[in-house]
This record gives sequence, structure tokens and C-alpha cells, in this order.
Amino acid sequence: MFGWEFPPHILGGLGTASYGLTKGMWQCGDMDITFVIPKPFGDEEKEFAHIIGASQTPVAWRDVSRDYVESRIGNLMSPDLYFRLRDHIYADFNYMRTNDLGCIEFSGRYPDNLLEEINNYSIVAGVIARTIPCDIIHSHDWLTYPAGIHAKQVTGKPLVIHVHATDYDRSRGNVNPTVFNIERDGMIHADHIITVSNLTRQTVIEKYGIDPAKVTTVHNAVIPLSQDLLDVEVKKPKEKVVTFLGRITMQKGPEYFVEAAAKVLQRDHNVRFVMAGSGDMMDKMIRLVAERGIADRFHFPGFQKGKQVYEMLKASDVYIMPSVSEPFGISPLEAMQMGVPSIISKQSGCAEILTNVIKTDYWDIDAMADAIHSIITYPAMYNQLREDGLKEVNQITWDKAGQKVIDIYKKVLGQA
Repeated sequence: MFGWEFPPHILGGLGTASYGLTKGMWQCGDMDITFVIPKPFGDEEKEFAHIIGASQTPVAWRDVSRDYVESRIGNLMSPDLYFRLRDHIYADFNYMRTNDLGCIEFSGRYPDNLLEEINNYSIVAGVIARTIPCDIIHSHDWLTYPAGIHAKQVTGKPLVIHVHATDYDRSRGNVNPTVFNIERDGMIHADHIITVSNLTRQTVIEKYGIDPAKVTTVHNAVIPLSQDLLDVEVKKPKEKVVTFLGRITMQKGPEYFVEAAAKVLQRDHNVRFVMAGSGDMMDKMIRLVAERGIADRFHFPGFQKGKQVYEMLKASDVYIMPSVSEPFGISPLEAMQMGVPSIISKQSGCAEILTNVIKTDYWDIDAMADAIHSIITYPAMYNQLREDGLKEVNQITWDKAGQKVIDIYKKVLGQA
């Protein structure tokens, strides 16, 4: 598997989904998974996947001792694996910027030179594919499609790509042609394509011109929460709290959240609104809140991770995801796990599988405001959404999604 992020170091839903699916597949048994990421930090869980860092994989030969390798990267990769990988360097990459171990450095994030990192990652994939035997290659999201294609060309093994989102979702239709071409190239080279919702499946078929027989939907799921997280203690404010938790970007519809909040506050001033996350629309949202005269009721706590997410949810009375185009959207499921009634846009993939939530169109701020007002005003409605939502979400597990992916592998290997 080629991925771009892996918990506990995540920047969005991609890392959470990659982790959940990998663990779910491992729980189904008979699976040996090597998970490649650009830059591991050493604290990733290793019981169900072998983590290999592209930033520890040599692409240029260096005459180094075992002790030196151990001292430099011993907490991230065994010296044995480093030397095995070094034996499979397939071209002269000395012209590239490499470090004292002959490795390319990666940021492990989404830097300004992202396209360069994607290309470098595909070079490293060639070394890994020549070293680690596999039956199938699985690439998560467009950043790793070139790596998957290269690994397929080296090994002759089938490639499955996992579309967690397309550029149509991220850009509200204002597609970046470079990204589109990387996505389409991945889809054409893939032996099979997995999409996280039927919504995304339709986009792949219609916008990228892919044969429907080659595309299967496997909805995302959630990892059962530990008792520690379920019991996390927070100080609840006296007012009701309505929370948006996600990237503050065009795709997530943050302005509709602000507009709905303004409408709710016209009817009931005793409500607080939280927009948790970071993104390129943050400043614009702060200005919009000020323009609507509701700044005293609004909080911007910034990017939340790990335990902070669950503390924030525990303190909330309503969770809302007004995404304009959401391939899936794991966060409402996480809110439901914490017993928080959720409102989601009909334009989200998770709307296909969730019933105990309120669904509105992302642009319908009146319906959104009505839903918020109803949940915080009527205890019976709040309790029913809370209890039924909890029961429902506890049935949506990654091992079921993992089994579907394994079935796809078997079909692809049968055809191969």
C-alpha cells in the first residue's frame, strides 16, 4: 500500500481512513501489509502493517556502515532493510538532492512543491517494489497514483487505486488540469478502482470516462473508541454548543455554517458556535462572522487532533458538516460515536449510509438553522438522534469494509 499520511500524524481524513481500512483488513486474517508513507515519525502503530518510509529508502548508493545506519534511522527502519533496499537501486539518482544515506527528504505534509514530492515518491516506489515482494498494489488517493503505477510496471502485479476524493470535490468544479491528469492516469492504469461513496463513483465514471465495471464503492467506517475517549471529561458551557470540525476550505462549505448560525442566533441568543480546524478560508470566515455581528457567539480554536477532537465533540450538543461536495466524511460518524446528534449535507457520501442524522442541502441555510434550533430546543429529538445514532454508528466497522476490499483483491487476482 502507498499512502500519504498515517496516524498519529494526520492532516485530514485520508490518514484516518487509510489506518482504519488497513487495520480492518488485517483483522480479517491472512494479510501481510506493507504500508509506505513519505515520512514516518516512529510512533506509528506497527502491529498490523509494516511501515516503510520513503525518506529512509536509499535511491543513491552510499558506502555507510551498519552502525551509522542504526544511529541515523534505527528508530524508523532496520539497517537490514536499508541495505536490502540499497541493493535494488535501479538507476543513477546522484543528480538529485539526497542526504548522507542516499535518501530523498520528504516533508510528510502538503508543501508548495507537492508535485515534486509526488514525483520523488514514485522514484522511491521503484526501489521498494523491486525489494519487497507483493501480490497486489494499493494506492490511496491521487498523491500516490504515480508510485502505484511505477510499482505495477516494475512487478507486473495488479494495481488497485482508492479514490478518497477527486479534484472536482476539492475545487468545486474549478479543476486543476495537472491534478486531473494525475488522477485520470491512475484510473486508466488501475486494474480496479475503489471509491468511498456512490457519489464519488459517479464522478469517476462521468468526469473521468471510466468503465463502470471497473469501479466499486466501499464506504468508509469508524474505529471503535476506547473507553478513555468515550469518558473524556470536559467542562460544558451553560449555553448549547454547535460545532463544525474540518478543513476551513471551499469544499467544506464553512460559509453556510456561519450563515445558518446567524439565523439561529436571531431566534435564540443562548447558543455558541465553534468552527474548529484550519484552512485557506479561515480569515474570510472570521471576517464574515464579524460582518454578521455574531463574533461574541463564535469560537475559532484552530486545528484539533487526537484527544482534542473528542473533547470538543463531548462538549457539543450538535455537530454539523455542511460540505458542498464530500466524497465520504468520517467526522459525523465520530460525532455520533460520542453521542452528538449530527446534521450533514445531502451532498456527502456518508449520507448514503446514515439514517439517524438530519440531512439538508448544503446551500439551504434555512433548513440547516431549523434543524439546529430543533435539536437544541426539543430534548426528545436530541435524545432520539443521540441514542439511535450511537446504535447505528457502532455497526459501521472497518472489518466489514476490509472484507469488501479483500473480495475485490480476489476478483482482480483471479482476472490477472
